[in-house]
Amino acid sequence: MDVFPDKAQARRHPAVDLLMQKVVQGIESYVGQAMAGVPPEVVAGLADRVVREVREFSEGQGNHLYELVKIGLGLSSEKNIDRLLERIVREAKHFTNADGGTLYIKDDARQALDFAIVQNDSLGVCMGGSGEAISWLPVPLRHENNGENHWNVSAHCALTGEPINISDVYDAEGYDFQGTRDFDASTGYRSRSMLVIPLRDHEDEVIGVLQLLNAKDRETGAVVPFPEHEVGMVMSLASQAAIALTKMRLVRGLENLLDAFVRTIGDAIDEKSPYTAGHVYRVANLTEEIALEVNRATTGRFASINFNADELAEIRMAAWLHDVGKITTPEHLMDKATKLETIFDRIELIRHRVEISRLHDAFVRLENEPCPRTEGRTAPLPPPKEEEWQEIITFLDMINLGGEGLSDENIEKVRRLAGITYAMSGVQFPLLAPDEVENLCVQKGTLTAAERKVMNHHVEMSIRMLEGLPFPKKLRNVPVYAGMHHEKLNGTGYPRGLGNGAIPLPARMLALADVLEALTAADRPYKPGKMLSEAMRILEGMVARADLDGELCDLVVESGLIVRFAQDLPARQRDDFFWRGKRYSVSDTR
Repeated sequence: MDVFPDKAQARRHPAVDLLMQKVVQGIESYVGQAMAGVPPEVVAGLADRVVREVREFSEGQGNHLYELVKIGLGLSSEKNIDRLLERIVREAKHFTNADGGTLYIKDDARQALDFAIVQNDSLGVCMGGSGEAISWLPVPLRHENNGENHWNVSAHCALTGEPINISDVYDAEGYDFQGTRDFDASTGYRSRSMLVIPLRDHEDEVIGVLQLLNAKDRETGAVVPFPEHEVGMVMSLASQAAIALTKMRLVRGLENLLDAFVRTIGDAIDEKSPYTAGHVYRVANLTEEIALEVNRATTGRFASINFNADELAEIRMAAWLHDVGKITTPEHLMDKATKLETIFDRIELIRHRVEISRLHDAFVRLENEPCPRTEGRTAPLPPPKEEEWQEIITFLDMINLGGEGLSDENIEKVRRLAGITYAMSGVQFPLLAPDEVENLCVQKGTLTAAERKVMNHHVEMSIRMLEGLPFPKKLRNVPVYAGMHHEKLNGTGYPRGLGNGAIPLPARMLALADVLEALTAADRPYKPGKMLSEAMRILEGMVARADLDGELCDLVVESGLIVRFAQDLPARQRDDFFWRGKRYSVSDTR
């Protein structure tokens, strides 16, 4: 809503009337003293003329100030960089009634002025920003010999920081306008008056140049020089534009810095464990793809949902940071490839114990047996427990690998083996220590209950770390979404056991992406990546148990996202799958 009065109201401001009264009083006082013999009607006419001209001038200046304030408000409220640049040129042209305008942005690294916006009303030119791309070469600020380029008027303005007002560029001295002449010759245009203004940021550094061309008389339309008394106001406009541009660039720079920092954290988490390398990256990409599919939905529950650019950025950042708490997780748990692995795989200790027991048995056997008769050769006897020891180590090797399940029968067998002892230096030791028995009896995966609790603690750490960060308003839900990626709709998830209504859609999307990536990942230490068909069967089971959002899973399948996702899986894992009784074909289109 416009908080300023319109121009008609501005022209009748009491301050203007007071100024007019002062002018009239001054004229009357002067006339009374110096023009006593002049007829009264002449004096009155003179007073009226002076008052009229002063009023018109003051109203014109007031209108200019009014326009400057409105332009400043408009520039400061613009959020899109391209629209901001276009608006700077458009408002400057309107303010000065110029026919054309060019905005250059200074590139400090290349020491050049890049064309950002080019507009010309007479020629119908609208380049840069949301218009046609500009292919013109940048204007160098320095020559090849490293000397400053003062021949180009825009470069000179950027180097000196001073405004330049030229009545006719064809008659101007000290600058090279051959490019302008060539442009005029090719288009039939006639460049004449030019006003070049530097754009200074809050540190008084020149960040760009605004070049206005061919000011027009507002009544006749003829090309005229830019009035000197308006240069200061155009400088003010340029200053407001520079501030708005600098603010937007600073905000964008901070956003880019935050985004890069978040990605670096994600890369660091992946790098911490070679077995999860790429997990964060893949989950972030898949979550974003799911969000885009929700946006594209035209029917069903998701038809009315549309994530804007800020919300998509928030979801993407939550996905990048969902595992940030794993920074605190011990490496030997993240990388635990077998059940007995700590800093090393303790199956090797058991191998040595078995070998010690085997050798001990052989020694006892040889010690208690009489010397065999020899008839030219020795007839070796097989050790009585050789095959038994080999069967034990083969069994332990197998269950040490982990996997999807360990039967009760095998668990009982491990406990029986724990009762076997071996002798060393006359002392009896158990073949399996209590901690080793606990680890070998893990029914799914490689982690014990205590170890899994430590691993699951990474979610609480993620929440604690993210809630301690001062996220801006448009990213305030990052800790919420990231901290819910292990929650389940049936309330059995962790860390808070939230139910259906308490889990927002972005958190559900992140949970789905995390599960799907974990099932199909080919770089896990204790299992190969599942076939796509097997992963989808598991997803159906999770939907049936209300672990995951069934409608969301339906969307990613029916939209073709899962088929596209499959193209990035290793060839071994790509196969056709069923969902809700319907077969989906996965063809290798890469």
